[in-house]
Amino acid sequence: MNTSKKSHSIHVKKGDTVIVISGKDKGKVGTLKEVFRKDGKVVVEGINMITKALKSNPMKGIQGGLIRREAPLYSSKVMLYCMKCEKPTRIRHVELENGAKTRVCIRCGEHLDV
Repeated sequence: MNTSKKSHSIHVKKGDTVIVISGKDKGKVGTLKEVFRKDGKVVVEGINMITKALKSNPMKGIQGGLIRREAPLYSSKVMLYCMKCEKPTRIRHVELENGAKTRVCIRCGEHLDV
């Protein structure tokens, strides 16, 4: 039996501007900090904040206490956000003259990979 995990196909990349389309942070816009392909999750800057209790460790120089940080959320809960038309959008892949592919906003035609 094959127990290896497959990596998920994720429609966004690190550094993209995204909008949350469901959950407690619905409607908030942020930048992707990290993408976990294996789990199908993403970390968005300033979104899905949690409070974590951290134990101090003087040997490593870690100060204990309550820290706030972003938790991962499923990539299906975010949608690419076009800065030109200021709306969530789907994308189209277009091949340029030099053979490179780029992502284009379906609504306004703006190139998202610059």
